[in-house]
Amino acid sequence: MSQLSKQDILKEIIKCGKSPEYFLRNYVKISHPLRGTIPFKTYPFQDDLLGDFNKHRFNVILKARQLGISTVAAGYIAWMIMFHRDKNVLVMATKFGTATNLVRKVKAIVKSVPDYMTIASISVDNRSSFELSNGSQIKATSTSADAGRSEALSLLVIDEAAHVDNLEELWTGLYSTLSTGGRCIALSTPNGVGNWFHQTCTDSLDGKNDFYPTVLKWDVHPDRDAEWFKKETKNMSRRQIAQELECNFNMSGETVIDPQNIADLENMVCLPKYRAGFDRNYYIWEEYNPENSYLLVADVARGDGRDYSAFQLIDVTNMVQVAEYQGKLDLDHFARVLFDAGREYGECMLVVENNNIGYSVLTKLIDMEYPNLFFSTKGSNDYIDPIMAETMSNSIPGFTTSMKSRPLIIAKLEEFMRNQLITINSTRLLNELKTFIWNNGKPEAMKGYNDDLTMSMAIACWVRDTALVTNQRDLEYKKAFLNSVMTHKTTLNTSIPGMVGYDKEQMKRDVLQQYQEFGWILKG
Repeated sequence: MSQLSKQDILKEIIKCGKSPEYFLRNYVKISHPLRGTIPFKTYPFQDDLLGDFNKHRFNVILKARQLGISTVAAGYIAWMIMFHRDKNVLVMATKFGTATNLVRKVKAIVKSVPDYMTIASISVDNRSSFELSNGSQIKATSTSADAGRSEALSLLVIDEAAHVDNLEELWTGLYSTLSTGGRCIALSTPNGVGNWFHQTCTDSLDGKNDFYPTVLKWDVHPDRDAEWFKKETKNMSRRQIAQELECNFNMSGETVIDPQNIADLENMVCLPKYRAGFDRNYYIWEEYNPENSYLLVADVARGDGRDYSAFQLIDVTNMVQVAEYQGKLDLDHFARVLFDAGREYGECMLVVENNNIGYSVLTKLIDMEYPNLFFSTKGSNDYIDPIMAETMSNSIPGFTTSMKSRPLIIAKLEEFMRNQLITINSTRLLNELKTFIWNNGKPEAMKGYNDDLTMSMAIACWVRDTALVTNQRDLEYKKAFLNSVMTHKTTLNTSIPGMVGYDKEQMKRDVLQQYQEFGWILKG
């Protein structure tokens, strides 16, 4: 190529300016970890990606590890800033060092271009940024709250976007920097559900936002086959495989419920048979069966905030979710909904979480004389019969979720899910379980999500497997004890002369009969 005339070189520059794929394949070198500096010979899937970068303003890439996507992004950035004037590129990643590393890749690509093809050279060179002689520039930034806010960006690149903390909040400020026509490339392996990257990916696949989606699993690489996969995954956990190679959101996060159990639920959930109530949020899958027993558990919210009031209704005979409610009602209306639902299912046991405003709902249910409320002892949640609770000083209505009981009920929910002891029908509950995660060792809903249905189901599992089972066992013990007390009917006449009912002749007959029956005891 060095022997080309000036006219031919000009034609090549024009070709490169029109096509990033042509530019990278013919004039760029990259650093390979084993082979050193080599020509950048892109694979077909990488060429498609470069075309998407150029064609679509917003791109989101869900990718497996080690596909060279970051290098492709670096190549696209190098092409943009070299062949376009006054472009401003910002790179953000999980760590500032990671973003800086991508900037260094771009710099290395720019420097690898032959001198006769270099139409813009590096004029300002810093560790985490550099500027070209045509006014284009690139810099790395941390994930601070003011990242990029004061700039008008031509291109924003978010590397490992699923792992960037608080990206939901950062995006609000970053999006405004793209308002003049700037582009965005967000790329990452999955990291569970509920975060900005997951939401952006799923919304893009559903056509709900402006991002163009691309999914690149491990097998898009032409050098990878089943044998390669088997070798690579030999020492990897199921979660690692899902995250690093399979692009599986559900199985890549630190969810409280095992990802495989959540995946199983995907095939279990179904639409409700009825959607009842004035707000249509009362879902019913099975009608009341008088031969079965039911349990209704409620989690109460204020009704004017982010949380929902919710309840779960399960058939404790076969552990099937038969009904569910989730909505924003005031306390009076929610108490009435609970009362009616409980009566509809045979005046089943009604368990209400008694924290804070839950007491108000319990008080209303007591005033309405619901006949089968859950009462417990203070500090233990041991079940007490409602009639006995009236005479006990240490009884309280409802269930208390505390620092002591919360881990127990969540562990019980996990046990039921893991052993497939309960049938879940609700998509709403499934979606909550996907965002119910371990956060610094504490099980809770991911930021911006709810766990009302999850917690009410956890309490239901705990009450079903402890309070109800214990109560049933106590009843069986009492029944067995009463059955063991035997009574015998006797005709022995123990009346004496002068007593009402004394019959002298009958007494003689009784004595004669006893002598005949027991005379063998006497000797002589």
